[in-house]
Amino acid sequence: MADGAPESVEVVVVGGGQAGIAASEHLGLRGVPHVVLERERIVERWRTGRWDSLVANGPAWHDCFPGSGFDDVDPDAFPGKDRVAQYFIDYAEQLDAPIREGVAVTSARRRTGERGFHVETTGGPIDADYIVVATGPFQIPVIPSLVPADAPVVQLHSSDYRNPEQLPVGGVLVVGGGASGVQIADELRRAGRAVHIAIGPHTRPPRRYRDRDMVWWLGALGMWDMQTPPAGAEHVTIAFSGAYGGRTIDFRTLAAEGIALHGRAASYADGVVRFADDLAGNIAEGDRFYLEMLDLADAYEERNGLGLPEESSARELGPLPASVTDPILELDLAAAGITSIIWATGFKTDYGWLEVDALDDQGRPRHQRGVGAEPGLYFLGLPWLSHRGSSFIWGVWHDAGFVADHIANQRHYFAYGT
Repeated sequence: MADGAPESVEVVVVGGGQAGIAASEHLGLRGVPHVVLERERIVERWRTGRWDSLVANGPAWHDCFPGSGFDDVDPDAFPGKDRVAQYFIDYAEQLDAPIREGVAVTSARRRTGERGFHVETTGGPIDADYIVVATGPFQIPVIPSLVPADAPVVQLHSSDYRNPEQLPVGGVLVVGGGASGVQIADELRRAGRAVHIAIGPHTRPPRRYRDRDMVWWLGALGMWDMQTPPAGAEHVTIAFSGAYGGRTIDFRTLAAEGIALHGRAASYADGVVRFADDLAGNIAEGDRFYLEMLDLADAYEERNGLGLPEESSARELGPLPASVTDPILELDLAAAGITSIIWATGFKTDYGWLEVDALDDQGRPRHQRGVGAEPGLYFLGLPWLSHRGSSFIWGVWHDAGFVADHIANQRHYFAYGT
């Protein structure tokens, strides 16, 4: 490489998480030269981007790359975040993946008059024929502009929460009833905190039913293969958990254990949070999904005669707590002793560095199964990239294979006549 000239690499993979590692494996298997650029350390989100007690949402036998599991974890157990991080670190080392840590991509644009892209990085410029964007969906934490930053309460996004000791003495309001929100609320309650949780629309699958984990049922029922989310459920959160050995999330149980339930957080003024009067409807919709999954599982068992044990008690939901039938629509934070708010309100993506025609008018990637609308550009690790499982560990591995095949085919066409 001439002094000052860009490095030439056939494929640049942006992101060294599970998607980037999967991309590297499949590109390597097809003999495609590439480099993986990671602005921090590989799988940094698993290492430091979540709370201390986080575990995988799926059991060890399922949440892994095909052919390489957790040899020191019970197959039905849920490995902790540190163990998951070490799994990927070891996996990348076994691959001898060409990963460069501490190298951030600052821009990527189409080259003028020739194929490929010019990529600017903190480690120097690179010219590449292809780019695989493997940065995933968890890039910028989203905190609604509801409670002013100068309100007399500590506010943290769930990505910055680590453990109960991190918070000041007092009660906690958790905003968000998805996987992160319910797990953090449960942990805080177990630590002796007074906990309130604001619950929006959600789906609530059983953790385990008739001696099978829900991930097994989703596979057996063909639901992992769904290519688009059900109508109206594109942004609905999932109340699901592998914490404490894994249990079905039931907001009735959380209420009975002392967590105060509220509807969606709607507004704030003068130290008072006001909630939408939608808690009963949100709980009912979660119950509907839960019972529908039991129906589908029972029908599958009846058709196939697997001999799985009956579990009639799973349908006994019990009465709704008073917080649902007589909802509390206003909460004076000071009067309730609440000193912290944790926003379990998700993330948004950031593709500001992509200076190509790759996004729609809402900033979302335009692609088909990860093959970008901009020729030579690919995406991996996004929810519903090709199917329901695309953002899960095993799902991204299969998507990476498809993307690598597409790149290999494009290389074949460009090699013709040379």
